[in-house]
Amino acid sequence: MKIGAAMFFTDYSMTPGALARALEDRGFDSLWAPEHSHIPVQGASAFPSGCEIPKKYYDVMDPFVALTAAAAVTTTLEVGTGVCLVPQRDPIQTAKLVASLDQVSGGRFLFGVGNGWNAGEMANHGIDFATRHKRARENIEAMKAIWTKSKAEYHGDLVNFDPIMTWPKPVRKPHPPIHVGGAFPYGARRAIAYGNGWMPHRARPAYPDVAIYADQFKTMVTDAGRNPADVPLSIWGAPEDMTLLERDRSLGVVRLIVSLESAKEDVILPELDRWAKLIEKLGA
Repeated sequence: MKIGAAMFFTDYSMTPGALARALEDRGFDSLWAPEHSHIPVQGASAFPSGCEIPKKYYDVMDPFVALTAAAAVTTTLEVGTGVCLVPQRDPIQTAKLVASLDQVSGGRFLFGVGNGWNAGEMANHGIDFATRHKRARENIEAMKAIWTKSKAEYHGDLVNFDPIMTWPKPVRKPHPPIHVGGAFPYGARRAIAYGNGWMPHRARPAYPDVAIYADQFKTMVTDAGRNPADVPLSIWGAPEDMTLLERDRSLGVVRLIVSLESAKEDVILPELDRWAKLIEKLGA
């Protein structure tokens, strides 16, 4: 089982490059950067956990810029969006961003995607919140066409373009793995429909630990005619406890992602050092 880490990069956090080097040196497999283009001053949706929207959500850097900086100073660490808010992005431009980052990283990009929770944020992008799930699927289908065809076109209900030519194409073939976020069961269904992995948060109001659905998810994948190995389960939220880590591994979880605070080295590095010991034990 792999261990990754995520941070909302801000002007008061560790830099992407510094964190990436620290993670690679300690045996982490991946670095993830979330996305919010902005948070509306008025009209923002309630935060999913019910508390006030954290400051780092207002302050977070663009994930593609942050991950490019991280990729530039590492050689093996994978870099991923966690998650890219696909419905509020232009698919043609985003396809180019993904392919470009996969190129400059030497094929180390992981495309974590989500459909978003903030209706006000989407409205400011001209997106109808009610159609976000359909738009996300069409955007991803359109991007797959762009990544895999020299002359790509897509004709959906919400996304529509005639043949285009755009490069670069990704290093990974047919494209970087698409890890779909979202709670059980809807996020799991979307991952099976058009993803290469499911990446839910550990806990949601409906359940305390998404790992309880690991076996059911595998059954859903099989029933849909797909191989569970092609749609692995990663969980956003890692317990700093060896017994629980081994339990997750026994359930077939392929990756856990540690959520780090937007803090400097004095706070983050001791936490990473503790995790390095656990990572070493997991690999034994």
